[in-house]
Amino acid sequence: MEQRHLTCIGCPMGCQLTVEMDKGEVLSVSGNTCKRGDIYARKEVTNPTRIVTSTIAVKDGDKDRVSCKTASDIPKDKIFAVMHDINHAVCKAPVKIGDVLIENAAGTGIAVIATRDIRKIS
Repeated sequence: MEQRHLTCIGCPMGCQLTVEMDKGEVLSVSGNTCKRGDIYARKEVTNPTRIVTSTIAVKDGDKDRVSCKTASDIPKDKIFAVMHDINHAVCKAPVKIGDVLIENAAGTGIAVIATRDIRKIS
């Protein structure tokens, strides 16, 4: 039997979780004070995902970069590939919150979207 120790990020409590596993299957979760801890722990040890936040270069904008994020969580092992796409992307002003800046980041099927407005400069 294997044990994994995690700090829960499901709420501000930051509970110290212990997950007991056998052959990749979760047997139990302990240490959580709410149901979100149990859900977080089971997902984290079987299929960890993350939202990626960063910035993308902007041409002809009132700012040089626009903040962005993945539209939903991506598999944790795809973070570096998504960041590669983000680091090589350039968008053109104007940019509006929610605009899709990258359609299919690193082949995940997940878009990268703007999280702020950037005006076009004349």
